[in-house]
Amino acid sequence: PSSMSVTLAPSPWPAPSAARRDGGWRFGREQSVPLAWLFELRRNVSITPRQLAIAYGLLSGLSLLVAAGFWSQGITVVTLFTGIELLAVGVALLVVARHAGDRETILLTGRQLSVEQRVGAAVECTSFRAEWVRVEPVADDGSLVELSGEGRRVRVGRHVRPELRVELAQELRRALRLARAVGDRAVDHETKA
Repeated sequence: PSSMSVTLAPSPWPAPSAARRDGGWRFGREQSVPLAWLFELRRNVSITPRQLAIAYGLLSGLSLLVAAGFWSQGITVVTLFTGIELLAVGVALLVVARHAGDRETILLTGRQLSVEQRVGAAVECTSFRAEWVRVEPVADDGSLVELSGEGRRVRVGRHVRPELRVELAQELRRALRLARAVGDRAVDHETKA
């Protein structure tokens, strides 16, 4: 059995203003089998890609109807500008739709913390041993939350409002404490057996 020492330092995050009344989690969900904590931080998307395509189709139909009316009156230049307008709006909507699935997934299982960040088509995964993870602000209260350990670091919380990032950090710390407690009990149980 190896011994490990812990040094506690004051946190740069402010103390929690009030505990959640339900004692639950705002960002994370506790999974019972196997014991794990899952944090899914998604981009706030008010319209799905399918709804976006339907809206674009309706806009295109209306614009083309107006352009056809001008075309029938002999004013053909309107059709050119309608095409440019629809192309520009289409490109902008494609960019929006491409990032509709952006998310950060943090999974804490046993002694392993894994972070998956999905931005457009790119996916970046980072793993840490849970007992070595530090949860710190990047700069101040509203900044991103930095998870660091073993020479690696990753910033999370892009899809969380700045005023709620402190709560996200507190929940991550809480999950790490609970995971460590469960892991320590499992090790104690194995050494006694």
